[in-house]
Amino acid sequence: MRIKVSRRAATAVAAIAITSVVLAACGGESDEPDAAPRGEGEGPVEAPSEPVTVSFFSWIGNQPELQLLAEEFHEEQPNITIEFENVPAEQAAQVLTTRIAGNNAPDVAYVNASDTADYASRGAAVDLQNYIERSEVVNPDDYVEAFKTFVTYDDAMYGLPMGGETTGLFYRTDLFEAAGLDGPPQTWEQFEEAAAALTDSTAGTYGFEMFAPESAYYWYPWLYQAGGDLLSEDGEILFTSDEAREAAEFYIGLAQYAPPDYLNSNSWDGRVAFAEGQVGMYIAGAWFAGTLTEEFPGIEGKWATAPLPEGEAGCKTTIAGDSLVMMDQTDNPDAAWLWMEFLSRPETLARMTYQTEGTLLPPLTSLLEGEEITQAKPVLQGFIDLMPCGVASTVANPLYPRIETVLNEELGKAIYGDQSAEDALNNTAQQAEAILARG
Repeated sequence: MRIKVSRRAATAVAAIAITSVVLAACGGESDEPDAAPRGEGEGPVEAPSEPVTVSFFSWIGNQPELQLLAEEFHEEQPNITIEFENVPAEQAAQVLTTRIAGNNAPDVAYVNASDTADYASRGAAVDLQNYIERSEVVNPDDYVEAFKTFVTYDDAMYGLPMGGETTGLFYRTDLFEAAGLDGPPQTWEQFEEAAAALTDSTAGTYGFEMFAPESAYYWYPWLYQAGGDLLSEDGEILFTSDEAREAAEFYIGLAQYAPPDYLNSNSWDGRVAFAEGQVGMYIAGAWFAGTLTEEFPGIEGKWATAPLPEGEAGCKTTIAGDSLVMMDQTDNPDAAWLWMEFLSRPETLARMTYQTEGTLLPPLTSLLEGEEITQAKPVLQGFIDLMPCGVASTVANPLYPRIETVLNEELGKAIYGDQSAEDALNNTAQQAEAILARG
């Protein structure tokens, strides 16, 4: 299945907090009880003896492969019918929140993985631990740790990870060769050296592409690689640390190697500069590989992927993904679980990720380490290598979207040269303190 837009780049970090704000408005900050655990018993969950319907809320339900999977599931479980409730991806969180508030939630929802813990904290999602312990399919130890972190709340899993991606490096091999560069950079120093070697403003070619409106998200990998972080669990601001300042100064310094015409653009529109050979390096999720293959077949063989260069804290990158959650309002929890368990089979996850035309990665280490995935999609190797490095950025503070908006604005000013990187962080921190104080 294919998600063509770079919604992960724009929403992966903010999605959980956006949902938190709306849920808080609907249900209050602390009065909502946590969802009671379901699935008590021993042995695999049995099929229902009477016909039931399981409603499945997602933005992927109209995909032919998922329709086929639902038919196959019904053949195995003739008493369970899957009813698809399809919603556009950009509207899904808002619609689901409204449904929950109206006591009309679906049985199972396909959500941004980073939202899972928030649904759990509001009592809207079911604690799946009993089901997982009884399952002969779901193996928590096989999940990539960052994906498991996304779906865990109070030491219990409230979601089952689905497809996901890491943020990696795309580079133009033809431009690297012309600039005398042997291969992709592996350190920050090598990255800047490559960016400088690729930049010739008189010829209209540049080393690296930057986007001021999305500056916060694309700064995060450098922040984590430097050993920094955003907020502590109790809301303490961490992005004015020495590590954060180092990362911001390096990141902002790269603006001198970026095409000025795209500084006020976004990562989706900016793909054109990379495709047309105006820029030699581009940071994006694995979705970009599918976009290049589909939209720009003329540059096949002229680009490759690699892990991001490493900082002092080693291999770090952002990671995003999706998950399945069982909503607490379901009247058919066992049937809902059987559908979730079916979609979580390794062979099913393979069909939903790398065996399709898309570029999503499966959440299982066993699949990522197998030979089949790179044989099917060699371009995914660099992103697979980054999976163990992925940082599951779950800034669960409901006020964080406001802070990130400020961070985007302040880093953007620094990218344009209107202030220093340090001033950008300090100004953001000052406004963040006020946001957190007002609540």
